[in-house]
Amino acid sequence: MPARRIDVDDGRAALTAVSAGDASRATTATAVRYLLQLLDEKAPGNSVEVRVPPFGAVQVVQGPRHTRGTPPNVVEMDAATWIALATGAQHWTDALAAGRVLASGTRADLSDLLPLRP
Repeated sequence: MPARRIDVDDGRAALTAVSAGDASRATTATAVRYLLQLLDEKAPGNSVEVRVPPFGAVQVVQGPRHTRGTPPNVVEMDAATWIALATGAQHWTDALAAGRVLASGTRADLSDLLPLRP
């Protein structure tokens, strides 16, 4: 889970600002971290690492716990893709097919968890 919890009002305000075209680094970081926080709340666990560099990463989904080295199940994407997937503006399969998501491992399919509907 992200180190610092994002307040719901702050997270929603960041998402509104990003969708309105405010692409400042601080606003984007807050939106990304808030959505990672929501994913962690929806699918707690340690078997899949979701990375949105440079803004954050979270381990989610029940299953075998990963503790050292490169996790066996990794999902990585840029901030714009993460926000689009998490809010429903883009579908998982489309982002994957377009190469906007790098997913490896047997548990790295997040399609059943997205969108988050914050």
